[in-house]
Amino acid sequence: MKYVLVTGGVVSGLGKGVTASSIGLLLKACGLRVTSIKIDPYLNTDAGTMSPSEHGEVFVLDDGGEVDLDLGNYERFLDIKLTSDNNITTGKIYQYVIDKERRGDYLGKTVQVVPHITDAIQEWIERVACIPVDGKEGPADVCVIELGGTIGDIESMPFIEALGQFSYHVGPGNFCLIHVSLVPVLNVVGEQKTKPTQHSVRGLRGLGLTPHILACRSTMALDDNVKGKLCQFCHVLEENIITLYDVPNIWHIPLLLKDQKAHEAILKVLNLSSVTWEPVLKEWTSRAEICDMLHEPVHIAMVGKYTGLSDSYLSVLKALVHASVDRRKKLFVDWVPSGDLEDATARENPDAYKAAWKLLKGADAVLVPGGFGDRGVQGKILAAKYARENKIPFLGICLGMQIAVIEFARSILGVQDAYSTEFDPDTANPFVIFMPEGSKTHMGATMRLGSRRTYFHDMDCKSAKLYGCKSFIDERHRHRYEVNPDMVAGLENAGLNFTGKDETGQRMEIVELPNHPYFIGVQFHPEFKSRPGKPSPLFLGLIAAACGELDAVLQGSWNVCSIPNGVCHDISVIKKYQNGSAMKASYASTNGVYCSAVGLD
Repeated sequence: MKYVLVTGGVVSGLGKGVTASSIGLLLKACGLRVTSIKIDPYLNTDAGTMSPSEHGEVFVLDDGGEVDLDLGNYERFLDIKLTSDNNITTGKIYQYVIDKERRGDYLGKTVQVVPHITDAIQEWIERVACIPVDGKEGPADVCVIELGGTIGDIESMPFIEALGQFSYHVGPGNFCLIHVSLVPVLNVVGEQKTKPTQHSVRGLRGLGLTPHILACRSTMALDDNVKGKLCQFCHVLEENIITLYDVPNIWHIPLLLKDQKAHEAILKVLNLSSVTWEPVLKEWTSRAEICDMLHEPVHIAMVGKYTGLSDSYLSVLKALVHASVDRRKKLFVDWVPSGDLEDATARENPDAYKAAWKLLKGADAVLVPGGFGDRGVQGKILAAKYARENKIPFLGICLGMQIAVIEFARSILGVQDAYSTEFDPDTANPFVIFMPEGSKTHMGATMRLGSRRTYFHDMDCKSAKLYGCKSFIDERHRHRYEVNPDMVAGLENAGLNFTGKDETGQRMEIVELPNHPYFIGVQFHPEFKSRPGKPSPLFLGLIAAACGELDAVLQGSWNVCSIPNGVCHDISVIKKYQNGSAMKASYASTNGVYCSAVGLD
C-alpha cells in the first residue's frame, strides 16, 4: 500500500479537499486503484450533531456514517463508496483507546497520547486503507489521506506525531507528503510573497514531516523566481512545486496538476512510475470545456434556512449541476431564505419579504431541501403551496417532502392545524410523526441513516420512469420523522399519491401529484449518490421539467449531446443571489476556493 498525505498551511479553506480529490483522480487516471481517508481533529465522534451553518453539510454514506463533506468530494471525483471509518476524528480515536483501556487491553499500563493514541491512529489508517471502495476485490493501490485543519493547530498535534511515525513505519517509497499552502499577492506591490509558505514548511519540518511536493494556492501562476526561492528555503525540488491558481471551475484543477506533471512527481516518490501510464483525462477535459461554454440559463429557487452558507447544501448544489450539465443548461441558484417568505417578515422587513417572493416567482423550479427545527418552516410551506397551485416544478427532499404533505393537508383536506410533531408535539392532527425506533434522549447516530430500499407501488408514475422503471431503488436516508401512516388513506383519496414505500409498506418514501407537471417529494436524499454522467434521476427530472424537456427525459432521451462518462465528478455552480440580495455571480467550488468572479450585468 502506498500513501499520499495532503496537509495545509497558513490559512484554512485553501482547498485541501479539492486538491486531495484531484490527486486521487489523477492517480486513478494513471491506472491505479485509489481510496481516501479524511482526518478531522475535532473531538466530535462524527459530523452528525454539527450545525450546517458552521461546518457545512453532513454527508451521509451507504453504511449510515455521518461524515465531513469532503468525503462527498472524494465519492464524486473518484466514483467510489466510502465507509464511516474513512472519516477519522479525535473523538473516534479517543473513544477507541478508552474502550480498550476499560477492557484491560493495556494490561495496567499508563495510557498516554504517545504511544497509545498515536499507535491507534496508525492502526486505523492501515486497516481502513485496505477496505475496497470501488466495487472490486482486494485493497487499493494508493490511499490519499487529507489532514484537516492547519499545521500548528493544537488539536492536530497527535495526528502530526502519528503521521510522522507512520512515514518511517511504511518506509521510503511508500509515503508522499503534499503540502498545500498560500502564496498571497499583496495588492499594494503586486508581488507574490513566499514568507507564509516558508514559515508553514518550517513548522511542518519541525514537527517531523518533510514535504515532497508543494501545492501553492495563488491568484496567478508562480513566477520562476518565486519557485526558486521556495525551492531554496523549503528544500523542495523546483519541479515539485505546483501552482494551483484561480480557474473558471474546479474541473480544471486535475488538468492543472497534470499539465505541471504532478503525477510524475508523486509516482516517482512512490516508486510507481514503471507500473502506470500517462493519465487518461480526455472525457474530463471535454467536460470542463463544455461547462465553460454553457449559456442557456435555468433558474432554481433553493428555499431553505441555511442560505447564508452554500456549503450547507453542497451535495444538493452538485446534484443540480450534474443534472443541468446533462441537459446542457447553465445553472443559476436563487437562494431564498424560507423565513423571508413568511407574513412576519412582511411586517418586520418588507424589503426582504418582497425580494424573497420576487426570487421565488422568477424561478423555473422550486427545491426545498432537508433541514431540522421550526425556523422558516412556514415559509417552506408557502413555497410548496405556490409551486403546487401555479404548476411550477417542485422537488422536496426529506423535510421538503414532509412540508409538502402538510401543505396539501391544510389546503386540500382543509385540516388547517395539520403539522409535524417535530414542531408541535401536541398538535391535534399530526401528519408527520416521530419514528417509533428513534431516540429522544440522544442526538448522535440515532436517526434512520444510510442506504435503505424503496419499492415502487405505481410503475406509471414519473419517479419510477425516471429511475428506469425499476421495481425498487436504494437511496441514502437521514431523518427521525416520517409521514404518519394513519393519515395516508385520506391524503391519497384527495389525490396525493404515495408512489414509493419501504419494504413494510408503512413508511412513505416518495409522494407525487399526478395532475402536476412535476411535483415530487422524497424522504431520502438522492443528492448523495448523484454523479456527473450519472445525475440523480429526480434532479434530472426537476431540471428537465424546468426547461420544458421532461417528456424527452421520460421517453429515455437522456443523453442528447452527451459525453461518455469519464472520471470527472464535479463542476462549478453559478450563484446569482445570496440571502435575497443581488450579488456578483461567482464560480463556486467545493470548498469555496478556486473562484473566478464574473459579472452578470
